[in-house]
Amino acid sequence: MPIYEYKAFATGGAVKSGIVDADSERDARSKLRRENLLVSKLQETRGGRKVRHAKGVTTGKKSSGKLASALAARAATQGPGGRETDIVSGMTRQLATLLGSGIALNEALTALVDQAEQRRVETLCREIREDIQQGLNLADALGKHPGWFTPLYVNMVRAGQASGNLDTVLARLADYLQSQRKLKRKIVGALTYPVMMIVIGMIVVTILMAKVVPEITKMLMDQNQELPPSTQVLVTASEFFKSWWWLVFLSMGIISLIFERIYKKGGPGRLRIDKLMLGMPVLGDLLRRASVARFTRTLSTLLQSGVPVIQSLEITQAVVGNRVVADATAHIRERVIEGTDIATPLKKTGAFPSTVGYMVAVGEQSGELEQMLDRIAVAYDEEIEVAAERFTSLLEPIMIILLASVVGYIVFAIVVPILEIGQVT
Repeated sequence: MPIYEYKAFATGGAVKSGIVDADSERDARSKLRRENLLVSKLQETRGGRKVRHAKGVTTGKKSSGKLASALAARAATQGPGGRETDIVSGMTRQLATLLGSGIALNEALTALVDQAEQRRVETLCREIREDIQQGLNLADALGKHPGWFTPLYVNMVRAGQASGNLDTVLARLADYLQSQRKLKRKIVGALTYPVMMIVIGMIVVTILMAKVVPEITKMLMDQNQELPPSTQVLVTASEFFKSWWWLVFLSMGIISLIFERIYKKGGPGRLRIDKLMLGMPVLGDLLRRASVARFTRTLSTLLQSGVPVIQSLEITQAVVGNRVVADATAHIRERVIEGTDIATPLKKTGAFPSTVGYMVAVGEQSGELEQMLDRIAVAYDEEIEVAAERFTSLLEPIMIILLASVVGYIVFAIVVPILEIGQVT
């Protein structure tokens, strides 16, 4: 069904704009007239255009009392959307609640359209609803929007539809997205402080070397007195910074860009980088725990949703976020295809702590692999918080000492010749 964007005059002369879905332009005008709107402009939107109708103008069926109660319950806990992950998580939670209340999928999607607070979200929900009305199932409709819904998401929905537990799978998906968001925040939070310290330190040192030090060393050289070695080194470094400071920052930018390109390209370059990062003290431990937590939670969520184990491992391989763990997951998948269990190749990869291998083996033997993987993920979430605090507390004094050493050397190299001049005088 086409979607039309309109501008119209409401009762009293107020101007309203928005979108309406209709079979034709004539049908769209008729719908708007029934809403007491006098259309001044009407045009069909394109597939990916982000549009939104005005408040107070709704389309489709009116919600039943049961639907209104479910929406009210969700509205109490729903927060404002921002990034795509947060938006998808909120939509998923809301859709799970609506379906769990016995509301039909088409009507639930209509409720999402009416509840959408952003134009692009409303257009997305309308397009999904339109595809379903034309005969597609929900998984295929979501798969047409890869920028919003990952293969993990689509496959879990497909499994939920096949098992008849779509509302349960959607609730599990919302929990998964929320947990991954929290995990990402922990990692970013642990790395934010040292990055800020490095940037601020570089700015301070650059200002000192390019502006302050040249003025003071010029005054010292005007005394026609031989400068001590420490001051001569400082003068040379200051002259370099004053003339070539832009080259320093340009080189850092180029190196960062090359590093990013190699990492995104994958292949042996990314594998070496990931191995190097995992081998770093403290930081490597934090990153390894994060990858293991992501592996276990993703695999647990997929298996609980009814996705076959081979496909679950394939999807997990793409989301673990570390090439070392991803290659280990691929190795596990190959061995499982050959007929072995998960625990045996997992132990042999060396990418996972030995405790994880033994716990997975116990889970397989007891027939509770999904629950065991979930327990591992919860345990590692707690360990990540400890590792992040340890990383920050260890790095903070190191950064302070390094910055103090550089500034202290600058002060020392300036003060020594000044004292010598005072003694001569």
